[in-house]
Amino acid sequence: MQEVVNQKNVIDQEIFLLYGEVANINTQIIAYSDLIADKQDELNAAQKRLEDLQEQNKLRIRAMEKNSLSSYWAVIFQADSFLDMLDRLNIIFQINEADQKLIKELDAAAKEVAQAKQELQDQKAELEATKKELEASQKVLEEKRAEADALLAQLVATGAEYEALVEEAEKDKANLNSEIGKLQTAYDIAKYQEYLASRPPVTPPITSTGGTAGTGNVTAGIKWVLPTTYSRVSSPFGWRIHPVYGDKRFHYGIDLSASSGTPIVAVRDGKVSIATYSSSAGYYVNIDHGDGFMTRYLHMTHYIVSPGQKVSAGQVIGYVGSTGTSTGPHLHFGIYYNGAAVNPADYIRF
Repeated sequence: MQEVVNQKNVIDQEIFLLYGEVANINTQIIAYSDLIADKQDELNAAQKRLEDLQEQNKLRIRAMEKNSLSSYWAVIFQADSFLDMLDRLNIIFQINEADQKLIKELDAAAKEVAQAKQELQDQKAELEATKKELEASQKVLEEKRAEADALLAQLVATGAEYEALVEEAEKDKANLNSEIGKLQTAYDIAKYQEYLASRPPVTPPITSTGGTAGTGNVTAGIKWVLPTTYSRVSSPFGWRIHPVYGDKRFHYGIDLSASSGTPIVAVRDGKVSIATYSSSAGYYVNIDHGDGFMTRYLHMTHYIVSPGQKVSAGQVIGYVGSTGTSTGPHLHFGIYYNGAAVNPADYIRF
């Protein structure tokens, strides 16, 4: 995709330069058109002057035909005196000079017309050449546009292929995470069963007097508080069909459905032993209460305590979330006595 993008960037730069070239050629065409119009006006004016001079010349020629050379001599010999003759000669000389001047003006006007015609033809030829240059540049521009469109289509196709690969990879990742979760759960169960097999049975003290939400619960002289405000118990302690993996397995705690972000509190005084993340438990906290009891709080959005920190009953330690292997926001709350999971409902009334 990057290679195609790089190619298209080069083509786009070439198209940009061609647009500039076409714009310059169009400017030249406009300039040549203006010059040709001006030159045409000059040619028309020169042509008109030449025609006027030619008409004057025709009239002069007719006059000369009527008055032959003998008439000039007659004008001279008809003089009454020498001074009269000189005046007549002067008039003839002036007429001759006027004739010479008219001839020169005719010649200059003819040359001006010829030059204007040549310049007009040259400028028209340059205009035609510029137009051909424009046609060639526009043809190249169209080719570049087609090439850019083809690269864009290739880029779209490659992007679609990439998206399909990403989607496939995400599915593979989800399947792998599911397998990892199953293996992690199986490992945790195996380790816990190994632990249970290596120690004698333990019977924790159970003399619950119950309680209501928002109040303490007293068991064997120990006060417990509710870990969070919840809407319902979504999964009790004991055997169940796992909501994610669909198989029958033991549930070592109690699930309390609650809105995401609901505060979670320590149920008793103690010290944080673990505050970390795992793929199955998500963000979770373990609290050691120092008398054989340990409590666990799983699937938090995040926790706000750290290992080694002392906490008091009712102190906020994190917030309800759906991290790890979870089907929705809830708190998985567990109580352990000397390492063995016990039913939280035996110590706190839910």
